[in-house]
Amino acid sequence: MRYVKGEDRNQYNMVPMSLDDYIEDDNICRVIDAFVDSLNLVTMGFKYAQPNDLGRPPFNPGDMLKLYTYGYQHRIRSSRRLQKETQRNVEVMWLLNGLTPDDKTISNFRTDNKKALKEVFRMFNQLCIDLELFGKRTVSVDGSKIKANNSRNNCHTEKSINKQLSRIDKHITEYMNELELNDIKERNEPRLNENVVKQALEILEKQKAEAEDILERIKEKDGKGVSIIDEDSSLMKLSGGKGFDACYNVQTSVDEEHGLIVDFKASSSGNDLSELSEMVELTHEMLESKEINVLADSGYCSGKEIEKSTELGATCYIPKPEASHQPEDEKYHRKNFKYDKENDCYICPAGKILVNVRTRERDGFKVYANREACMSCTVKSKCTKSKTLRQIERSPNQELIDKASENVKKNPGLYRRRQELSEYPFGVVKRIWGYDQFLCRGREKVEGELSLTFLAFNMRRAINILGVEKVLKAIREKSLNLEKTSKNLLNWVFTTRRVVKTPFARAG
Repeated sequence: MRYVKGEDRNQYNMVPMSLDDYIEDDNICRVIDAFVDSLNLVTMGFKYAQPNDLGRPPFNPGDMLKLYTYGYQHRIRSSRRLQKETQRNVEVMWLLNGLTPDDKTISNFRTDNKKALKEVFRMFNQLCIDLELFGKRTVSVDGSKIKANNSRNNCHTEKSINKQLSRIDKHITEYMNELELNDIKERNEPRLNENVVKQALEILEKQKAEAEDILERIKEKDGKGVSIIDEDSSLMKLSGGKGFDACYNVQTSVDEEHGLIVDFKASSSGNDLSELSEMVELTHEMLESKEINVLADSGYCSGKEIEKSTELGATCYIPKPEASHQPEDEKYHRKNFKYDKENDCYICPAGKILVNVRTRERDGFKVYANREACMSCTVKSKCTKSKTLRQIERSPNQELIDKASENVKKNPGLYRRRQELSEYPFGVVKRIWGYDQFLCRGREKVEGELSLTFLAFNMRRAINILGVEKVLKAIREKSLNLEKTSKNLLNWVFTTRRVVKTPFARAG
């Protein structure tokens, strides 16, 4: 049987004379190369962007940025794997002009330029704004928990530390009792090795001191948990019944037009209740849009956060969460208690009036109840399990919460887009690309990682929508405009003898 045959390995061939011949005109490498070359790495704060005149010259941070941008787009994050790519991957050889930095140099770049990497992400988003890829009308805000470079065993709470201290004290007591028994025993009776016992006691005393130190740190944080490896990560509950693990709560805002990520942050909070207003503020800064629709799930339903977001110009679409411990009969659910704004009272399904009895100091919530009416009510057993009365709580920002919920009911088609907008980026990043755990430790470094991840995502989306040629053209036009701006600024500097830093310019 005949098969398709390849070339003889030992045969000499006339191969292309330059690496550029291997890279197609529509290859994504050309976009990466042009985009990084258009950045002013000095003003963005990259380390070694201005090399010293003396000593061994460093690698150009632009080359390192190209390597990481390419790696994150091709599911390669490890510095050791990226080092291998520089020696065997023709596309990487083309990007780096044949340079082969070692893995430590590659790893240090990501660590040393954590803040500058976020500026790179925002600069690409600015390019996307110029290309009109952002609609600037509606964004979806959502969070997803991504595992930290940490173990759940390194996350401690006051309860877990007290258990550990109790266990250590028990072991110390047992060893001390054994030493006392040694003194009582006769010479011919078997004895414990005192040196071994003393070594064990020293280890236990050291563990006890460490545990007590952690307990002090927990008390300083008002009882919040402490992680001893990555202090910014927290013990969070994972979805799907996977228990708890050390994680970051990654927040994103996604534009409705083409599903591009507008901005992001890594949070240590285990829930989304306090994240909405900051994400709205980051979105406004990026899009420079005063009015915008914000879609979010019920986990963001916080009166204070909705109030702050509204003040920033956002129109919130957030459903109210169902209250926990509801009666079995739906007729007596919380939503069926009607509020009378004029008289500041609630009317229950049985027609009784619940008046304001107190206001909670810690959060300003009003509590409504009517003890006499509840005690004489014939359907009380259907309404509450309490032996005395049913209470209704009202947030000081309840009107804003109700309005956000009404927006959802009035625009179900718009709100339906929330899930497809927010879940898609996380699905690609965590499930398809496999970025379900961070490599770095600390919030700033983690956000540097996220910058590369979401830069890769947005760049892929932009190229899929417009094609390589249009994106390249936009980058080159922007570079030309910036060069003209830089020349005009330089002329102005020489005439006025003032130092001006231009926000954009070609590197090098």
